Amino acid sequence: MDPDIPATAVALRINGVPGTLLLDNRTTLLDALRERLGLTGPKKGCDHGQCGACTVLVDGRRMNACLLLAVTLGGAEVTTVEGLADGDELHPLQQAFIDHDAFQCGFCTSGQLCSAIGALAEAADGWPSHATPPGEAPSLSDAEVRERMSGNLCRCAAYPNIVGAVREVAG
Repeated sequence: MDPDIPATAVALRINGVPGTLLLDNRTTLLDALRERLGLTGPKKGCDHGQCGACTVLVDGRRMNACLLLAVTLGGAEVTTVEGLADGDELHPLQQAFIDHDAFQCGFCTSGQLCSAIGALAEAADGWPSHATPPGEAPSLSDAEVRERMSGNLCRCAAYPNIVGAVREVAG
C-alpha cells in the first residue's frame, strides 16, 4: 500500500470469520471483498448501485457493496453468497433457485440470493413495500416479491423463476 495514501484498519466479520483489513479509505466493500479477500461471489456489474449484482448482507440487511466505503463498516457482520451454505447443505434459497431454474448465466445470482434473503427478512419484520396495500402486512404475493426484488437486474430475464423460488421459501 502506498504510504502517501491514508489507510485505516477495519475490523469486520465476513461470513462468520472475524478479521482486520488495512484499507485505503476510498476502498468500497465490494473491492475489499473481491480484491483483498478473494470473495468473487458479489459481482461488479455497474459499479453505481443500479444493477444489484454486488448485493450482500450487512448486519442482516441487504446493501449494494459497490456503494459502501469499507471503512464505515467497522465491527459489521458481512455475509456474501459464499457464506450462505452451511457446509455442504445449501441455504433454502440456494436450493429453491436450483429447483426453480432461477438462473441462467449466473452473473446476478449471488446478488439475487442475498437480496432475496434481505427481502424476506424485511417482510417478516413487517416492512411494507410499494406493492403492499395501505394498512396491510406484506403478503409476499408475486407483485410483492417483484417489487422487493426490483433493484436486482437479471440479464437473462429469469424473473418468473426467481419470484417462484422466493415465494417457495417464503412459504
